[in-house]
Amino acid sequence: MDIRALGYFVAQTDAPQEWQHYAEQVLGMMTAPTDDGGFYIKMDERPYRMLVIPGADKRYFASGWELTGAKAYNNAKQTLLDKGIAFEEANKALCEQRRVQNILIVNDPAGNRHELYWGHVSDCQPFTSPQGVPAFITGDMGLGHTVLPAPNFDETFAFLTDVLGFELSDLFNFKPAPEADPIRIYFMHCGNARHHSLAICEFPVPSGCVHAMVEVENMTEVGRAHDRQQQHQVQLSATLGQHLNDKMTSFYMKTPSGFDLEYGFGGLQVENWEEHCAFEFSRVSLWGHDFSVGEK
Repeated sequence: MDIRALGYFVAQTDAPQEWQHYAEQVLGMMTAPTDDGGFYIKMDERPYRMLVIPGADKRYFASGWELTGAKAYNNAKQTLLDKGIAFEEANKALCEQRRVQNILIVNDPAGNRHELYWGHVSDCQPFTSPQGVPAFITGDMGLGHTVLPAPNFDETFAFLTDVLGFELSDLFNFKPAPEADPIRIYFMHCGNARHHSLAICEFPVPSGCVHAMVEVENMTEVGRAHDRQQQHQVQLSATLGQHLNDKMTSFYMKTPSGFDLEYGFGGLQVENWEEHCAFEFSRVSLWGHDFSVGEK
């Protein structure tokens, strides 16, 4: 499949207004109401990159993966048919809500919902941050990345690579204790330069997502977001630090839907994936990123 980027994600909550406040006051993004009581969250020239929908549970609902056009969509559909993968084509109402032409809905073996779409609707309206954020790093690299649970790791990884077409960027074998079996975390890229648009972790996550990531243009904006996180008493999930694999300098905080959001700067971009060598790294970060703060 010719997946180009993480075009959007969908979050569910029983209190959409919490997301409106979080997006505008903490993330520095714009919001607009949906017809069903949710919110579109805008972070660039597109009408939205995050969609908040009402629901009984606070959780991550779906990842929206962008295809290049109708031909790529039809090829993706044929791939699912040829491989005997169950899928659903979204009805008109769902496509209108997502503001795209067509959507193929498919669940991976871990139960994560993936929406493969083409033809986003654009109103060409500029992004004007309510907190003065100049810009987020999006464009053809999509909104950022998402990290999803995969307790049945081998089956899920095979689906994501053999069916959806993601490729491995690098990997980490996390050992919570010296004598413990490693917990695998694999990082994957698609048709853009971002180091990873998707990662999977070998454990269940009640919220349906480990974290999603957004990236800003400079370290000052990370610091200003960190100040807003403290000002609005949003739960910190990891302290400021720099990752080893994608070089991102970032911090993590909780979203109103229960999963984490990484807010960072300086993520690695790989312009020629044919020259990239995947590797295993043995520590999460070069410095910082104390995740124990999220357990306090």
